[in-house]
Amino acid sequence: MRTVLRNWLSVRLIACSGVVLVAMSIVALAAPEPGAAGQSEGAVEGISLLGRPLIRPQLPESFLAAQTEHLEAAKAALASSPNDPDALIWVGRRTAYLGRYVEAIGIFSRGIKSNPRYAPLYRHRGHRYISVRRFDNAIKDLSQAAKLIAGKTDIVEQDGLPNALGIPTGTLQSNIWYHLGLAHYLKGDFESALEAYRSCLEVSGNPDMLSATTYWLYMSLRRLGREEDATAVLEPISADMKIIENHEYHQLLLIFGGAPIPESLTTDDSLSSATSGYGIGNWHLINGRSEAARRVFERIVAGTQWAAFGYIAAEAELARSDG
Repeated sequence: MRTVLRNWLSVRLIACSGVVLVAMSIVALAAPEPGAAGQSEGAVEGISLLGRPLIRPQLPESFLAAQTEHLEAAKAALASSPNDPDALIWVGRRTAYLGRYVEAIGIFSRGIKSNPRYAPLYRHRGHRYISVRRFDNAIKDLSQAAKLIAGKTDIVEQDGLPNALGIPTGTLQSNIWYHLGLAHYLKGDFESALEAYRSCLEVSGNPDMLSATTYWLYMSLRRLGREEDATAVLEPISADMKIIENHEYHQLLLIFGGAPIPESLTTDDSLSSATSGYGIGNWHLINGRSEAARRVFERIVAGTQWAAFGYIAAEAELARSDG
């Protein structure tokens, strides 16, 4: 939920059973012991819904250096407070920012063994299960997290990759519901996605979270054929909202509400963002332009942003259409 770089860091499994088994085998073989140094660049983190290996790409040197330094600091903090689940979570999050998703899942799993009733551990492991296309695991974790936070006061979730203003826009509860809805959406279970996003909307307390949640809520309603209800959820969205980071979601919602598609989103070269690309592709799809939608989805999966939610969603659409 950031720019293209953040999207990088950040489905009904349509693939045949053989592909799924291969994916599980590769993930199992690739996974290091929790807390290990991790795999080298080019390691396979999983298998896509189209049967392609998810290869860890090379990060920009400056970003790699900064995040490696942050990871070492997080490990030092954990060494000082080995029983602090939040310290362990930061090690897992920092590991994931380096594209080492399988290793991060192992770190969160270690924390869950010691703190089985600590919701943030399930929230973050669920997120990274989405990254490696293990949606059923994600739903199980995020559903457990939702149970654990029921009736509790919500808290702001600090960003590991801060936005331009350094102001966190998500909370623990909004992030749990947001990712749970996404996992259902990617599986093609739009009814369950709708239920999760309605819960997310209740704890989306700023324009950024309102835009992000409304985006997937609108998409779910349209895929269910509930066009009137979908139109209604756009009413709080206006062009003058003060958006800090979710500019793409906000722009797409304005388009869904009738604003013209800007020229920047009408050419092949300009649809470089998986977030904007999937939104425009799905806009074509729900308005009966399936061939145009497919061209956009194929363009997205030809790119390298395979951990971005828009990329995964495009992948899911192609997998469904190919049977």
